Amino acid sequence: MLYSTTLTAVATKRSSAPKLSICLLSPHPLVLSEFERILSKPDFKVISKQLESTLAPDLRSFEPPKAQVYVIDAHAARQATGALLSNILERHSDARLIVVGEAHNDANSFSLLRLGVKGILTYTEARDQLLRALPLVAAGGFWVPRTVLSGFVDSILSGQTRRLKSDSVANLSRREQEVLDSLLENLSNKEIASKLNIAERTVKFHVSNLLNKFGVRRRADLILLTFQRRMAPDA
Repeated sequence: MLYSTTLTAVATKRSSAPKLSICLLSPHPLVLSEFERILSKPDFKVISKQLESTLAPDLRSFEPPKAQVYVIDAHAARQATGALLSNILERHSDARLIVVGEAHNDANSFSLLRLGVKGILTYTEARDQLLRALPLVAAGGFWVPRTVLSGFVDSILSGQTRRLKSDSVANLSRREQEVLDSLLENLSNKEIASKLNIAERTVKFHVSNLLNKFGVRRRADLILLTFQRRMAPDA
């Protein structure tokens, strides 16, 4: 199975990067033990956390440890998994998410991508691919079957009742364009603020304006739609 390891641009590699911090989340001790075995490498700082509940209300209030990448066991019901993913991103907006489960159909995968997931693996695939997926996802790329990622982009575009208006894009201010370009580099709000020498709250204000102008709710949708426009022949 072919996998897409990056959207278009992957963050610049740092020569002397610290250990990659990874948080493992699962309700099952055996799954956590298997993940820990796979990740028993000096390059990783692993934090294992056994979930005491798989109910959506409990997972919404769960306080996940801070980490760069979260590997989530999708054993819980779809709604509960969604609650956990949303909770993590609300608390740690720069976090990267990898979901591991029994199997993933297109509908389930599209739902996970919309929630902000960057990597999708089955348990079997995780044994061979998780070590390679983690650094790429941490750098801002995607570890998702190429056919799934392509289908996801198509579903966003074909399923929309709204279209991106050319005058909306033309009416972007200079600063909004700079923030949008930085988002396409997979920079976090803090990194954008440092790059543009502005306050992080100002970055959040511009990102909110961009989402409204493009008619999307999530940064991932904004990035995908922008790349699609730039690749279109008439763009």
